[in-house]
Amino acid sequence: MADVETGHLIYLIALLAVVGGWFFMQGREGLNKTLQYAAVWGLIFIGAMAGVGLWQDISKDTTPRQFNLSESGQIILKQARDGHYYLTARVNDAAVRFVVDTGATDIVLTEADAQRAGIDTNGLSYLGRATTANGEVRTAYVRLAEFRLGDHIDRNVGAVVNEGEMQQSLLGMGYLQRWGRIEISQGEMILTR
Repeated sequence: MADVETGHLIYLIALLAVVGGWFFMQGREGLNKTLQYAAVWGLIFIGAMAGVGLWQDISKDTTPRQFNLSESGQIILKQARDGHYYLTARVNDAAVRFVVDTGATDIVLTEADAQRAGIDTNGLSYLGRATTANGEVRTAYVRLAEFRLGDHIDRNVGAVVNEGEMQQSLLGMGYLQRWGRIEISQGEMILTR
């Protein structure tokens, strides 16, 4: 066992001993009642441990892969439950999760994602304006040294950083136009170069 697993096991055994000791000491005259409580707490404890242990397996089965790369180099995105298409790309070697937005003109980065990609957002000049569902926001134009999606690498890619509040970065037409064909069919978006 790894040191971390051993530490967790010792902690759980100690916790079980304390709870068990409390039940035993609580009612020596009602030992039958104490044993019933101990059995209930034991089942709760075992159920919680099973849930924690199985969570990774369950989440792997219910979380689809974000995209598949076909042999011909196509990127195939599965439609999410909310109807959108999401993907994670590497921007200047930082993983950034995007919602694919054909209604967006450019690649639009949140300030947090821009900072993770190595862009100094404090030094940006927010001279641009964009109209969004939340109203007008200021934007700053930037150049991304590298934008990697699967095996596809684009260099010196234009993007904007949104100064307003945004939950997620957008992958707009400024990038999607680099692909020769965009097809949406039967819950899949297929990008072909």
